[in-house]
Amino acid sequence: MSSRFFSSIRGKPAAVLGFLFELVQVVAISLAIIIPIRYFLVQPFYVKGASMEPNFYDHEYLIIDELSYRFREPQRGDIVVFRYPNDPKQYFIKRVVGLPGETVEVAGGQVKVFNTTHPNGVVLDETGYLEKDTFTANTRNVTLKADEYYVLGDNRGVSLDSRIFGPIRRSDVIGRVWLRGWPLDRWRDFETKPYPSL
Repeated sequence: MSSRFFSSIRGKPAAVLGFLFELVQVVAISLAIIIPIRYFLVQPFYVKGASMEPNFYDHEYLIIDELSYRFREPQRGDIVVFRYPNDPKQYFIKRVVGLPGETVEVAGGQVKVFNTTHPNGVVLDETGYLEKDTFTANTRNVTLKADEYYVLGDNRGVSLDSRIFGPIRRSDVIGRVWLRGWPLDRWRDFETKPYPSL
């Protein structure tokens, strides 16, 4: 603020009090708007590591939607942020591939899902987000409980995910990736596309 402003209110206690009152009002209204948005609707997330490349790179800045999952459950293909089961102070970003009640089998470099629609299993079509000929290492067969999800990183060769630490619980999920805000040349929103075969 300019010195002219301060000289105009000097010696005028009512003007100073009025200014301070207006300042407090502006701050209070701003906090009343920002705090609920920050803690109940969306929150920022900073990508660390290479586990989601080439879709998300280290140091990218994302906006996480915390509201959607108050009205619906995570879907296959959602990119979620969750508390790491072995250290809840850490937050991970991965893609949901297995839903509650399903059996997920990782074998021969592919991911197969068994559910009521496909009791004999179906190979997950991941061509929409994985690079061609991506090999999903390890051999795993896990049946998910009613509150569990199987998550994998898109960069399968370096990702610490459900193949290592097992399924994640619904209560550990913070929200889904909604927007990539930074860098600007990679800005985009993320909507889940349903899997036609499942």
